[in-house]
Amino acid sequence: MTSLEARTISRLPPTEQVSSTDLLVSIVENSDDAIISKDLNGVITSWNAGALRLFGYTPEEAIGRPITILIPAERLDEEPSILARIRRGERIEHFETVRLRKDGSPVDISITVSPIRNAQGAIVGASKIARDISEKRRNEERQTMLLREMNHRVKNLFALASSLVTLSARSAGSAEDLARDVASRLTALAGAHALTMASVDGSIASGATLHTLLENLLAPYQGAADRLAIAGMDVDLGPQATTQLALLLHELTTNSAKYGALSVPTGSIRVQVEEAGDNYRLEWSEIGGPPVSPPAAEGFGSVIGRATTLHLGGEINREWRRSGLVATISLSKQEVVR
Repeated sequence: MTSLEARTISRLPPTEQVSSTDLLVSIVENSDDAIISKDLNGVITSWNAGALRLFGYTPEEAIGRPITILIPAERLDEEPSILARIRRGERIEHFETVRLRKDGSPVDISITVSPIRNAQGAIVGASKIARDISEKRRNEERQTMLLREMNHRVKNLFALASSLVTLSARSAGSAEDLARDVASRLTALAGAHALTMASVDGSIASGATLHTLLENLLAPYQGAADRLAIAGMDVDLGPQATTQLALLLHELTTNSAKYGALSVPTGSIRVQVEEAGDNYRLEWSEIGGPPVSPPAAEGFGSVIGRATTLHLGGEINREWRRSGLVATISLSKQEVVR
């Protein structure tokens, strides 16, 4: 305790004065962080309320047991290193790691460990402050995923712009025709891309149907030919489902424009929509494109497709047939209206 804190306590009325020991106990017990002490053998000697909240063990369950009850098997080598540094009088600050709760679930934490000295100055143990950083880790993971998606989108947009220029050049009779056709296709591409981005207020995704969504996404590739045929029922989409489906169908369209039926003038897309119990079944068939084969490794686009269909309570299966890709997508009726 500092001299200022001591003077502050001494100025309190006699009935309100608190001893320095009681004050420290109160600080430890009321801390939101887990504050734990252990001896030099790693045996727990104290356990505050924050440790109970974070790890789930009561003081009676934790005190007297080794600190390794909190450490995953694959991280047990961390404890000898920590104790060795404590014996040398070192302080360990903001060490990020993973520990286990009483129920066995992992929790991301940041720990600070300091030596505990006795009255003679000898190191007799360590005090550990642990803070839950699970939300921080989740935010970091979300940021990484968004950066990967942004990188994926940017690469795709450059590839698609190049594809659209090539498609327009094949049918253009003059430079003016080419410029006009490219501008029209790029405008349609921008509109289709906007459908894959959720607006802040959700209004971008209101009032859509599956047919109109498909027509908008494939508009940049139509040109003079009718390259899209939709058969079967139309389905009203809720705001969340519109954004998710736009992302999935945009990915299929992008891959088709880069490698499949939409990469050649004669290729086309056929989409069949039907009911299947509690689900809708959508079959995306590519016709008239170049030969296709399964990718050697799963790309980020495939990850997006799988995650999107799972979010919509369904799944996606791809078949690389001689005639072109056939993707079968199931969607939960309950999730589609959200």
